[in-house]
Amino acid sequence: MYRLLLAALLALSPLVCAERLTIDRIFGDPDLNGPSPRTLKIAPDGSRVTFLRGRDNDQNQLDLWEYEVASGKSLRLVDSIAIGEQNELSDTEKARRERERIAQLKGIVSYRWAPDSRKLLFSVGERLWLYDVDAKPGKELRALTPKGFEVSDAKVSPRGGYVSFVSRQNLYTVDLASGLIYQITRDGKGAIRNGEAEFVAQEEMARSTGYWWAPDDSALAYERYDESKVDEVKRTEVYADRSETISQRYPAAGRPNVTVKLGLVKPLGGATRWIDLADNADIYLARVEWLPDSKRVSFQRESRDQRRLDLIAVDVVTLRQQTLLTETSKTWINLNDCLRFLKNEDAFIWGSERDGYNHLTVFGLDGKRRRPLTRGDWDVDKLLALDEKSGKVYFAANRDDPLQSQVYVARLDGSDADKTARLSQGEGWHDAVFGENAAAYIDTFSNPATPPQVSLYGADGSRIAWIEQNELKPGHPYWPYRDSLVVPEYGKLKSEDGQDLYYRVYKPLGFDASKRYPVFMTYYGGPGSQYVKRNWGNHFEQYMAEHGYVVFAMDNRGSPRRGRRFSDAVFKQLGKPEIADQLAGIAWLTSQPWVDGKHVGVFGWSYGGFQTLMLLAKASEQIAAGVAVAPVTDWTLYDTHYTERYLDTPQHNPQGYELSGVLHWLDGLKSPLLLVHGMADDNVLFANSTKLMAALQERGTQFRLMTYPGAKHGLSTPALKKHVYTLIANYFDEMLKPCKHADACR
Repeated sequence: MYRLLLAALLALSPLVCAERLTIDRIFGDPDLNGPSPRTLKIAPDGSRVTFLRGRDNDQNQLDLWEYEVASGKSLRLVDSIAIGEQNELSDTEKARRERERIAQLKGIVSYRWAPDSRKLLFSVGERLWLYDVDAKPGKELRALTPKGFEVSDAKVSPRGGYVSFVSRQNLYTVDLASGLIYQITRDGKGAIRNGEAEFVAQEEMARSTGYWWAPDDSALAYERYDESKVDEVKRTEVYADRSETISQRYPAAGRPNVTVKLGLVKPLGGATRWIDLADNADIYLARVEWLPDSKRVSFQRESRDQRRLDLIAVDVVTLRQQTLLTETSKTWINLNDCLRFLKNEDAFIWGSERDGYNHLTVFGLDGKRRRPLTRGDWDVDKLLALDEKSGKVYFAANRDDPLQSQVYVARLDGSDADKTARLSQGEGWHDAVFGENAAAYIDTFSNPATPPQVSLYGADGSRIAWIEQNELKPGHPYWPYRDSLVVPEYGKLKSEDGQDLYYRVYKPLGFDASKRYPVFMTYYGGPGSQYVKRNWGNHFEQYMAEHGYVVFAMDNRGSPRRGRRFSDAVFKQLGKPEIADQLAGIAWLTSQPWVDGKHVGVFGWSYGGFQTLMLLAKASEQIAAGVAVAPVTDWTLYDTHYTERYLDTPQHNPQGYELSGVLHWLDGLKSPLLLVHGMADDNVLFANSTKLMAALQERGTQFRLMTYPGAKHGLSTPALKKHVYTLIANYFDEMLKPCKHADACR
């Protein structure tokens, strides 16, 4: 009788036995997303797809795998632990990984194919290895550098004759025929660095390298930068067992940047020939790209105020320069990677926002605009591949939906600029990686109900093979939680100037419209990063929805992929239109009969942390509590390239900095605040929080504080993630759930 009654209850209420997510499980092993390959590449000959994959018992320990197209089989090529080279990383490599948001990863974190498709280059423990796919078992690996030789940014030259890398602030090459190592530069020490990208290039300009091979292996172009004029910030990194005083060269807004030079050198060394970058040394070296003939190299020079960008070609013999194109803006110029020089035409493809959206256009080497390739009220995200032989250009864009990324193809002759064809299938988010000849591409696809799936497609959009189908079925790590999965709803509101604001809302598990629920509101909100997407969801947001919260997120003005009118609203003052938009979101939420308007909590990290503080300072009467993690509190403390892009310098826009700073508005901060920061953060310096603490204490404003000894900006280790998100969840439960059983109230 009991069994029959239990069966009847389960049939009526299938969620009774649904397993709930826990924070320990979210950041535990195996990865809840399933076996998700990363750093996917197609071998130059198209025979293999290679990728990095974490282990079931440690998702952050990455090994190198291959999928052989002919056999349809996957195989682990390199066991990163078996190499036995798990040495402590140098400070330079740790900083580089922090910039690339891979600080938590171990083992093989990056690799490159040789052009012959027979060899793969990677480093483990800062030793450089070459893997031969044709070698006999046990003979595949060849060490290119000795033990203890610091290695970063390793590359195989385009013709395959050399390997290059940066070590101890200098550029090196390896002649693969002889195995000899050549030191190309020798003055790298102290404030001088060769072959590296400076801090703001890595953090803000999406440029992680500082050297570039000529297509024919004849030369390298490399960056040399001098940071001796950059302010030296003394900061204390507090660890569990010690404190260290660190001297960091940090280019804060309005203060000096590094001095940059661009040189040309032969593969085995010799004298460097320097390219004249500008009479005014206070510029940014934004991009460097060789032309296909190897006789010319181009560089993009951005003005300090980021309102002018020059594309310049240099003859490598005479060093004579030609300005190919100049972009200007009344606000700022967004850098992109859409430049492609054509082999069959004296022209190049260029990504430009001149008409208000980022689109692809062909320009001649004479600087004249020849033809548009794309056009419309939508943005090209990325130029993915170019096939001159077939006359096609492949790109990612949000043409069909601002919340999606799809793959499209356009004619190189511009004949379909107004109606390009879509290749990708499935509504959601597609990340595509093309092979070198554009004959095929790898597609990583997800949507709110589908974990990331990886397929190999032909250039016509037809599927060739599954690399990782990753079905949500028995055995999948997320399978036990499938019945608790809350699929979000999407919608849009209007900003005060009439623009669309897209939101995502998770209703609580077991939603009952007759009840009123507390709100967990989260966002990023800053320029350069879209938060609301139609992709596989944020597991912590799922967790909060499962625990009785309405979870709400909305992208405010200033966010990317919505055209320049939408993003430019923040120019000269941050924290004004963004906060107005988020308050519009709160107004809509609290008008819903199923929302408890007295218990709205807000949470953000980095720029989102800044927004939390501004929301509390400007509208505490509407917000019950907030959590700010690693927030910027004073924009004079943040870096040049990011901050000056939107605010200009403090010297030119002092009022904008004053009104964009949290401290100006602190008298209005009345609601409870939890402040969180890593004590070794080298991006948003801990001084942002100490300055806020002192100001709050001076006012007698109480707040809670959690600091993390030795932790950087991302609090990247699993232990720290578990701790901080448990802290956040417990804090909101305390502040937002007045009911005895911490469930939704009637």
